[in-house]
Amino acid sequence: MNLNIGELRVGLVGVGLLGSALAERLIQHDVSIIGFDIDSARMDALTAMGGVTSDSPGHVFKSCNCVLLSLPTSDAVSELLSQNASVIPRDSTIVDTTTGNPEHMSTIGQSLQRLGIQYVEANVAGSSEQVRTGDVTLFLGGDATTVTRMKPLLKAITDKHFYLGPVGAASRFKLIHNLLLGLHRATLAEGLTFAESLGFSPQTTLEILQQTPAASAVMENKGPKMVAGDYALQARLSQHLKDVRLILAQAESTGAKTPLSKIHKTLLEYAEHRGFGDADNSAIMEAYRRKPNVEIKKRP
Repeated sequence: MNLNIGELRVGLVGVGLLGSALAERLIQHDVSIIGFDIDSARMDALTAMGGVTSDSPGHVFKSCNCVLLSLPTSDAVSELLSQNASVIPRDSTIVDTTTGNPEHMSTIGQSLQRLGIQYVEANVAGSSEQVRTGDVTLFLGGDATTVTRMKPLLKAITDKHFYLGPVGAASRFKLIHNLLLGLHRATLAEGLTFAESLGFSPQTTLEILQQTPAASAVMENKGPKMVAGDYALQARLSQHLKDVRLILAQAESTGAKTPLSKIHKTLLEYAEHRGFGDADNSAIMEAYRRKPNVEIKKRP
């Protein structure tokens, strides 16, 4: 039986790009959020959008029967849950939006199940800006009954869900998605800089290509940012590099051939080396330039 969304006391640990967008989306749907982040500025932002802040992740777990996690890696998730295992209510549910190592996620799910805690993977396909509008897709993994029970919360985020199987399945599918999405960005950046080298304006090139069979959602979303050199953050380049490393590790374990992803990893590492790791992932454009096209803005 599905929960009524009003029955959920929802917590959030990790109020970064994705976490803050999830909080904003849920608050728009009248879901009360109590959150924690180690960054005080992020906590202030959560308060400003109508959320409640907590002084520790342990307090979030104790106060809520459903906690969303939005952390950088599965290692960070594992460490957080290990440190707080004793205070997590045994009948609660953890919904993890972290893009992590599928094997780690499976291990986390098994450990929580032994404690009587339900664990759902909810990997987000889309940027933080798209989360705010609900224009994203969720890849779901976990116990099917638990996933069904959590549908009211998941529908508040987006109407587009795909249940893929036990814990670990969603993380594996998210890597497939990110492989294709990242390579589309890299291909677009290569095409635009190639056009520029042949004497065509990147802006004109983009406008024409958007009206041809080469058009794509990536071209629509990231093309204008690449052309303008506008790398205001929607999804961090270094975070995608982490994902590509996970993709290559999975490919090695299964024997899959991923030569383009190996090249992609080199391009992302080069862009990161040039100072664009904390920029939007559209800054892959700068991996193709001899000199950065924009002034690199350091994080405060």
